[in-house]
Amino acid sequence: MASLVSSPFTLPNSKVEHLSSISQKHYFLHSFLPKKTNPTFSKSPKKFQCNAIGNGLFTQTTQEVRRIVPENLKGLTTVKIVYVVLEAQYQSALTAAVQTLNKNGEFASFEVVGYLVEELRDENAYKTFCKDLEDANIFIGSLIFVEELALKIKSAVEKERDRLDAVLVFPSMPEVMRLNKLGSFSMSQLGQSKSPFFQLFKKKKSSAGFSDQMLKLVRTLPKVLKYLPSDKAQDARLYILSLQFWLGGSPDNLVNFLKMVSGSYVPALKGVKMDYSDPVLYLDSGIWHPLAPCMYDDVKEYLNWYATRRDANEKLKSSNAPVIGLVLQRSHIVTGDESHYVAVIMELEARGAKVIPIFAGGLDFSGPVERYFIDPITKKPFVNSVVSLTGFALVGGPARQDHPRAIEALMKLDVPYIVALPLVFQTTEEWLNSTLGLHPIQVALQVALPELDGGMEPIVFSGRDPRTGKWKSHALHKRVEQLCTRAIKWGDLKRKSKVNYLQILINMGPFLWAEKKLAITVFSFPPDKGNVGTAAYLNVFASIYSVLKDLKKDGYNVEGLPETSAELIEEVIHDKEAQFSSPNLNVAYKMNVREYQKLTPYATALEENWGKAPGNLNSDGENLLVYGKQYGNVFIGVQPTFGYEGDPMRLLFSKSASPHHGFAAYYSFVEKIFKADAVLHFGTHGSLEFMPGKQVGMSDACFPDSLIGNIPNIYYYAANNPSEATIAKRRSYANTISYLTPPAENAGLYKGLKQLSELIASYQSLKDSGRGPQIVSSIISTARQCNLDKDVDLPDEGQEIDAKERDLVVGKVYSKIMEIESRLLPCGLHIIGEPPTAMEAVATLVNIAALDRAEDDISSLPSILAATVGRNIEEIYRGNDNGVLRDVELLRQITEASRGAISAFVERSTNSKGQVVDNSDKLTSLLGFGINEPWIQYLSNTQFYRADREKLRVLFQFLGNCLKLIVANNEVGSLKQALEGKYVEPGPGGDPIRNPKVLPTGKNIHALDPQSIPTTAALQSAKIVVERLLERQKVDNGGKYPETVALVLWGTDNIKTYGESLAQVMWMIGVRPVADTLGRVNRVEPVSLEELGRPRVDVVVNCSGVFRDLFINQMNLLDRGIKMVAELDEPEDQNFVRKHALEQAKTLGIDVREAATRVFSNASGSYSSNINLAVENSSWNDEKQLQDMYLSRKSFAFDCDAPGVGMMEKRKVFEMALSTADATFQNLDSSEISLTDVSHYFDSDPTNLVQNLRKDGKKPSAYIADTTTANAQVRTLSETVRLDARTKLLNPKWYEGMLSTGYEGVREIEKRLTNTVGWSATSGQVDNWVYEEANTTFIKDEEMLNRLMNTNPNSFRKLLQTFLEANGRGYWDTSEENIEKLKQLYSEVEDKIEGIDR
Repeated sequence: MASLVSSPFTLPNSKVEHLSSISQKHYFLHSFLPKKTNPTFSKSPKKFQCNAIGNGLFTQTTQEVRRIVPENLKGLTTVKIVYVVLEAQYQSALTAAVQTLNKNGEFASFEVVGYLVEELRDENAYKTFCKDLEDANIFIGSLIFVEELALKIKSAVEKERDRLDAVLVFPSMPEVMRLNKLGSFSMSQLGQSKSPFFQLFKKKKSSAGFSDQMLKLVRTLPKVLKYLPSDKAQDARLYILSLQFWLGGSPDNLVNFLKMVSGSYVPALKGVKMDYSDPVLYLDSGIWHPLAPCMYDDVKEYLNWYATRRDANEKLKSSNAPVIGLVLQRSHIVTGDESHYVAVIMELEARGAKVIPIFAGGLDFSGPVERYFIDPITKKPFVNSVVSLTGFALVGGPARQDHPRAIEALMKLDVPYIVALPLVFQTTEEWLNSTLGLHPIQVALQVALPELDGGMEPIVFSGRDPRTGKWKSHALHKRVEQLCTRAIKWGDLKRKSKVNYLQILINMGPFLWAEKKLAITVFSFPPDKGNVGTAAYLNVFASIYSVLKDLKKDGYNVEGLPETSAELIEEVIHDKEAQFSSPNLNVAYKMNVREYQKLTPYATALEENWGKAPGNLNSDGENLLVYGKQYGNVFIGVQPTFGYEGDPMRLLFSKSASPHHGFAAYYSFVEKIFKADAVLHFGTHGSLEFMPGKQVGMSDACFPDSLIGNIPNIYYYAANNPSEATIAKRRSYANTISYLTPPAENAGLYKGLKQLSELIASYQSLKDSGRGPQIVSSIISTARQCNLDKDVDLPDEGQEIDAKERDLVVGKVYSKIMEIESRLLPCGLHIIGEPPTAMEAVATLVNIAALDRAEDDISSLPSILAATVGRNIEEIYRGNDNGVLRDVELLRQITEASRGAISAFVERSTNSKGQVVDNSDKLTSLLGFGINEPWIQYLSNTQFYRADREKLRVLFQFLGNCLKLIVANNEVGSLKQALEGKYVEPGPGGDPIRNPKVLPTGKNIHALDPQSIPTTAALQSAKIVVERLLERQKVDNGGKYPETVALVLWGTDNIKTYGESLAQVMWMIGVRPVADTLGRVNRVEPVSLEELGRPRVDVVVNCSGVFRDLFINQMNLLDRGIKMVAELDEPEDQNFVRKHALEQAKTLGIDVREAATRVFSNASGSYSSNINLAVENSSWNDEKQLQDMYLSRKSFAFDCDAPGVGMMEKRKVFEMALSTADATFQNLDSSEISLTDVSHYFDSDPTNLVQNLRKDGKKPSAYIADTTTANAQVRTLSETVRLDARTKLLNPKWYEGMLSTGYEGVREIEKRLTNTVGWSATSGQVDNWVYEEANTTFIKDEEMLNRLMNTNPNSFRKLLQTFLEANGRGYWDTSEENIEKLKQLYSEVEDKIEGIDR
């Protein structure tokens, strides 16, 4: 792979023929890593080996390549100019302007030096910058929006501001804008003045019109100000003229700009007459083509010119040619830094596509998009797809975005929207050599923000080379090819017909040349016949069947589709529901090695990990096998797995292996043999997007990029998993379409738990009679039978207890069973396109209603009901947690009243078929007349009849909207839109209970702006959880605070909760996040020990690979915060971070900052500790091996002092930090995912590992914070595992719901048991009775046993294997009889599976 990375960029010969002579001659074919450096520089720039050298930052470039010192002074006054810009396009134009002025040498000599904002992170560069300012005349800044660097610039310029002759800052953060000074014109009062100019910069919620207003002002103000006599007005006029010159950015404009500012404000030139011309004004927005005679502001005129081009062939002028819209930044065009734009235009035209390249002068592109891409008469788009080459959000650029306005414009346009990236903060070579890929700030500004607009495919298409001295953009040829081909392919979806030939012939349709082909890809985790079609919460084959029926109705050719989804499973996996002995699924294609190598150019790169093709995975020894089944123009294929799941040695490698040959062959088949127009990855999630490569901004040597090739990728993703969906979006270029999780229900009570509930009801009515003590005795013995004695401190049977203690015991048992009863669980599996009925939505609505929403002035239903009886809901929650019988009973009544009121409301909102009536009249009538409101009618029969009606009305209006969203459904509709080359509306992913805006599903999921977290509300919630955690640990630890907590940060959790767990880490160490003037969090400050009221607790932070990819800025923030705390001069018994860092620094012989490294994750491009794969595939020998996997893969640290280096292995520091942990800690944040639902949680659990690393061998306490309800809890890990087992694995309501889905349901049961074994392996916190009860439920019950065996024998075999493994590894102690039965069943099911095929 290294050779691929460092290969010189030359264009393959075959490519040249396709390019026009213009592109060959000027723009496209130069090598952009020249061997010679420009000899005129005063210092030669450094050589680049990799991004980890030098200062450890993202860029090693230096201002010296932008320094011009005049050679021939001629005794003229020297004017020194220092400038700082975000992007480099002004550099070459400014250099040219200064060279012109010095060459003419009439009035003054100009010395100039320029800095890119990012370079000022380097201390040496910053010192030189400060020194340069000391003798500068003029300072210029533009687009300075990175807070930490903005503050450095402010600090340096402020010191010199009074002495400087002029300070000119163009759109930047307000702190920097206030530095502006031009004669009497100043912006120091920015945001306070009443003048229109100052009003422009005031912070607004939506600043969509910011750039438009600014451009308008820039056009009109100079004319007005010209006639005002005061100096102040003239200075303001010259500032606006300066802005006009700057925005007009050509060398000529900048020559006149420098003349005007120098002549007007440099004292030594006061008497010199320096004539300057007015700014040459360019169109604020328009259409630009490098070969066109002018810029156009009318799309029809442009298209007329296009049709008459002599250099273009007829194919390009044909009305059938694809049309691609491009969005460009005007500053690149006017400064002459446009060769990367030219390369894209020429490449598209070489591939037969027409191009409409539009630009805007400001930062709002929504107007030009509507003006130039949409036909004003038909309202149809002129273009088939759009590629933004700016990298910015459509409205607002790097400053304040207006996503609703952007989405409105893009929905009108209704074509796929791609946002490609020019490198801004790195040179080409630095990016190529970086494991991270793109600079984190560029990821935040130019990947995360455009995703909120619905932007896709963050392909890096241009770079920069510092060594030419011109610092201009250049095209990255292979990336440009990839970008252009993909843009045309997305456009083709709009142009191609889906209808089959026969129908076309009958209808005489126009598109005889095309039939749309779709490859549906399903997953198989872990690799086993019983696991084909795995996806979170999804009944995959029923969903595929439902989708294909819909597509068939729509005209797609799905010839041979069977009659039922059960038959579909049978055909894809060869034999009904996995009952077969052959090692293979249905083989759709055999690819010989020669064909494979011809179709897969990167095949040799896989040999390092897998040897020569074909290998032994997805292979018969001679050919590579593609598994699946074709129906007409639809292929259903099974994605191969990672390939190393069953190899303990490979699982130990700290970095993940490349895809194997079978994996590569699958995607080569889909793209080049089946020739799919689009691939649909079906459900959460596959392994393509988790293959090695850069985190974001991949090169052609990154495996996800190579694998997906040029196929448009549509991906059904669970709505509650925005983080992994974002990885799929960025690394496999997916248009991610959300699907709903199954409707939630309350877990309810069963067996002994139900009996307990009845006994408690008896006790409450008879407790004051003589039968009270007797009933309590029954409650205690039944609680023991239900194994509740682990959760509740029960007195010994027969022990005498008084009435008060009896109430307390009953209260605690009651509280525990109500906790079990009310737990939400998703029942069954979702089928795409089948929304829940209104009544199925009741439990979800009850939980939505349980949260206060202060920002919308909505009170929670429990708080409204509690107030009715003169209580505060938080007090009731606390009393309930402490087992106060009165409060437990009151909370049950509040819960029942909430359910009743909401059920009554839902019943009245639906028709006889149970559908929500979507006419607003019905809702209005419900919300209209006091006593008739169904919730009022229901509550009138309860003790809560006096509830506040106005608050209830506001709440139920909100719930009415939520109900409509829950039962709405656009999952199939959005898929069809994507397949027809239309725009899929973006929307947030997350927990619908916390954020109902996640609904309806069928949206293009995005995460959030990573710089927006943690929010103030998240910090408030975090404080509560941290204090409860520390109090709980003090109780379990003899009254002492924990010195260190080892915890995990997950991507999805932090998106759903807006950074709660991130804020928990901050509060443990005692720092708080500080937002800048734009509301972005890029700084932390220490909280005083007095305010904290306790010692600072040390942390060891294990970030998931997904968190690392999405929130590397926040890892930087945490690392800075922890190191800041380690350096505070505080007593060691009050600052455990400092205490441990000093000890570790001494032991390891390193400085305190390095010893305070606490933020860890995987190596870049790798994910998980692999413990989950080892457990799922039973490919591990002992717990020591699992712990080695964790240490080997999770010991990569992020260093805020060298962020450009990426993740560096620091195993020694990691082990020493973990060895101080007194507690381990994780968060559960939504009801759909709990500890045993997925393998991620135990994969990241270091409980047993910490015990082995601690000198005293003491096992740390293990805690789980549960914020899935309004009443946040901190439980021990073992309590949470028990709760999980009772509400899911052992709960008839849950397992019957799963079994109702058939084949997939058996797998879901097996998965829960396997994950339980995972917890035994990493923490030892699973009680024996959990396995015993599971065995009783699924094995001892003959009827159940036969259902499982007949429905999915392969998954049933795995279930038996897991029971035997739990016993063999010492996690389950049971009778010989049970073990013998399991062994016998295992033999039977083996024979059954094999016998079917005999």
